[in-house]
Amino acid sequence: MIRTEEVYKIGKIGKPHGVKGEVSFMFSDDVFDRVDADYLVLMIDGILVPFFFEEYRFKSGETALVKFCDIDTKEQAQELTGCEVFFPKSLSDRGDDELTLEELKGFEILDADNDNSLIGSITSIDDATQNVLFSVTADDGRNLLIPASDDFITGIDIPGRKIYVSLPEGLLDLS
Repeated sequence: MIRTEEVYKIGKIGKPHGVKGEVSFMFSDDVFDRVDADYLVLMIDGILVPFFFEEYRFKSGETALVKFCDIDTKEQAQELTGCEVFFPKSLSDRGDDELTLEELKGFEILDADNDNSLIGSITSIDDATQNVLFSVTADDGRNLLIPASDDFITGIDIPGRKIYVSLPEGLLDLS
């Protein structure tokens, strides 16, 4: 059984393409093309399932068309629409200290300017624009938006799942 800590999210399956089982795959990391891998891992009904692919071709810099083994019809491909796609960390070419934005969910945000006091925990990440934002739930229940900028991040403790930030005065009062 594949465990969530063994993989990281790289994209999502889109609509079927054609009638022979191909699907569109929107990806944020093209690691599947850079390393020797025969499969991707899809989240199916809450379970991580490996799907071996016959072939893929790039449609754009962020989309590929993928033909998985044993997915031979448009109807079978349709069942995969919307599935999140993951890649095994063991096959990845990234370093041990590299994380995707998705992997930062659950990390605590600590105020480096105030004795590392807890600000809150990351519940989601908004990367829809060039300025990525951490959506943070504070201890008092407030929802905060904190820029995920190198200008504000003073340190990251990966094993401890903590991010230390030095924020401009008044930023936390905006929420």
